[in-house]
Amino acid sequence: MYALVGYLATSTVSKTHMHLITIRASQINGCAFCLDMHTKEALNDGETAQRIFVLKAWKDARLFTPEEQAILALTEEVTLISNHGVSDETYSRAAAFFDEVYLSQVIMVIVTINAWNRIAITSQSELLK
Repeated sequence: MYALVGYLATSTVSKTHMHLITIRASQINGCAFCLDMHTKEALNDGETAQRIFVLKAWKDARLFTPEEQAILALTEEVTLISNHGVSDETYSRAAAFFDEVYLSQVIMVIVTINAWNRIAITSQSELLK
């Protein structure tokens, strides 16, 4: 897991995209530990509180760019992959905005935060020790 995190830290995925992915997946998975950590990191990196507050309702908020919306849709479908997989429409939409390398790295961020969420929830990581 740490090797994945280390690789992703050197990837071309923007901090903004990473934060949107880690926060949204953690919201879906109900991981308080990761939500606490990643919202603080996002705020420290300049993300606005308003965008974090409405992230769960990103489809109805006009605060996210088309690229961010594509990433958020992909994040939701990968996180909830057992529901219906990742649709061709969602994947194609993301692929229209990003080259193969960037899109692959975005998918790696999504997969990694989902794994961390499961580790934190399973090990019962406490929010504020």
